[in-house]
Amino acid sequence: MVKSFLYFIFFLIIVCTGSIYSQNSDFLKINGNEICIEFDNQLYSRVISKINNHNTILSDFRPSEFVEVDGIIINNFKMESYSTSPISDEIGKGKQYKIIALSNILKKIIIITSYNDFPTMLFFQVIYENISDGDLEVESWTNNNYAIDVMEVVNDSPSFWSYLPGSYGWEHNWVQPINKGFELENYMGMNHIDYGGGTPVIDVWRPDVGLAVGHVELVPKLVSLPVSMQTDSEATLAVTYKSSKVLHPKETLSTFKTFVSVHKGDHYKTLSEYSKFMVARGIKFKEAPETAYETIWCSWGYEKDFSLQNIYETVPKIQELGIEWIVLDYGWDTGVGDNQLNVDKFPNGDSDMKAFVDSIHTLGSKAKLWWMPISVEPGTDLYKNHSEYVLLDKNNSPVNIEFFKSFFLCPAVAEVKIMTRDLVIKAMQDWEYDGFKIDGNHLNSVPLCYNAEHHHSKPEESVEALPGLFKLIYETALSIKSDAVVEICPCGTNYSFYILPYMNQAVSSDPQSSWQIRLKGKTIKALTGSKVAYYGDHVELSDGKTDFASTVGIGGVIGTKFIWPEGAHVNIETGDISLTAQKEKEWKKWIDIYNDKMLSKENYLGELYDIGFDRPEAHVIQKGDTLYYAFYAEEFNGTLELRGLDHNKNYQLYDYVNNIDFGVISGSHKKVNASFKQYKLIKAAPVNK
Repeated sequence: MVKSFLYFIFFLIIVCTGSIYSQNSDFLKINGNEICIEFDNQLYSRVISKINNHNTILSDFRPSEFVEVDGIIINNFKMESYSTSPISDEIGKGKQYKIIALSNILKKIIIITSYNDFPTMLFFQVIYENISDGDLEVESWTNNNYAIDVMEVVNDSPSFWSYLPGSYGWEHNWVQPINKGFELENYMGMNHIDYGGGTPVIDVWRPDVGLAVGHVELVPKLVSLPVSMQTDSEATLAVTYKSSKVLHPKETLSTFKTFVSVHKGDHYKTLSEYSKFMVARGIKFKEAPETAYETIWCSWGYEKDFSLQNIYETVPKIQELGIEWIVLDYGWDTGVGDNQLNVDKFPNGDSDMKAFVDSIHTLGSKAKLWWMPISVEPGTDLYKNHSEYVLLDKNNSPVNIEFFKSFFLCPAVAEVKIMTRDLVIKAMQDWEYDGFKIDGNHLNSVPLCYNAEHHHSKPEESVEALPGLFKLIYETALSIKSDAVVEICPCGTNYSFYILPYMNQAVSSDPQSSWQIRLKGKTIKALTGSKVAYYGDHVELSDGKTDFASTVGIGGVIGTKFIWPEGAHVNIETGDISLTAQKEKEWKKWIDIYNDKMLSKENYLGELYDIGFDRPEAHVIQKGDTLYYAFYAEEFNGTLELRGLDHNKNYQLYDYVNNIDFGVISGSHKKVNASFKQYKLIKAAPVNK
């Protein structure tokens, strides 16, 4: 009788506090509009997608939120209570769920928030309290540790595709297939002596559904986003933070705010929703000026040892081709970070530099200056006079930027910020430049700083201060010229989301293939907006050194670093890139196509095709009621599906590169036969029935 009474009381508590159990199980269900988390009696959990009202269980239960204490993983907790309440804050309206659970030594409080405006996402904050009698050393915490099961593999396709946010160098593809044996930590700190950082979201998807986790803090955090496929049956992903903290009795530790989301298609939906949430939290993106969409020529074709004569001799061809921007690249200064003019190239100092910029303006072109902030070369006056600006490691030694033979400056130091701002003012007011190409594979993150002279409250201050430095550059530049272009090129590494708001021209940043140009374009458009000014970088870095189609087709800005006259210089990076007579015709054709269509300013429809599983690879730009399709494959002969057409309209199909009329199709039919190598670009314009 007593036992029955206790069960009755427990039932009343569950009902009154709002616990949601299915009728056929003991699982606690946390429901968003299109996502559900189920917890079992150990507070292990699994994710269920409810997209399109179809419940898809992604995996079995696994420990999802846990800590490592004194070398032991604590992941078994028993639920003590559960409650729900409405929420209305700066993000919007929704529900908040609170779970309290106990282990022998810890109380765990899981706060999960579901917002009406983010139906595929659930947001987590986990708090641990030491309920033991002694100190506990917490060595790490993990949130949102989930798995996604494999579907039946079709036609030898990979088990999964993934978005991998860690910075791992030029060869690293941000989007990759995943099969058994794959493993990557995706640490958001320094993964190499030169580079680190990234966007704190990991996404894994299969043809029918995808799963993503990440954090939504407003400054960079040194988390890892590990993804692994150790068996044939599933892939795993999580958010993990390693940082030793001693918890005294009754003290608490709070994790960062993290999230889990589900989606259909590739990573575009995940990243665009993540960005939308971060904007709701206060991060803002300014609309790019018209100047950010104009075509570009860069002096890097002549590399560091260029002469001004090289550029002056090339200018006539730049003008003939109708290219609007001229970029003065690496080599104008005496050393990285010093920002003093090279006397061999500018013997009269500032007056020579201003005269150079004036000559560009006289021709009707705009001038952009290459620049590499937060770094300094040993031997320069800056280092000799202000070595105290340098970021130091635990051993009190400067930290190398190996590729550029430089040291990191600490972005948290006030004097570094002042010096940085002063260069912007000098370049744009005194020399009259119209914008910057900010370059370097060290731009997404910096190491922890232990320089005692900087008086940091914690070594992570250097990492968290970096976005603020770029904000200073950006706002100073726009205060001088409202249509200034600020390009940030992190040399092949994965963009940190936290610096993206402080540029108005993103770039494929030293792509190693046309595939990278396209996948980076899709990723950046998801993170910053479908109409972002995305520069495909020098066409000479694409497949065959001539692939304008990859940039034009995805809505990118085109550019080049050609040499002229022929043989004037052999480029170490990419070989002979002289503008031959044949190339000139090809360059002119694509520049005319670009200027005629201006797809870079239009709406990229990133959810129509999956960049991983759909073949051929496809992208779509919407310009008014006309759709521009771009298909890519080494070779294709078959039927193309034109997604996104209005069922009630007919469309005239036209290959606008090769001037081929495909005739009229119905929007309800959506298919056309085609044969091509490398690419096919098709315009679909509505016509009267």
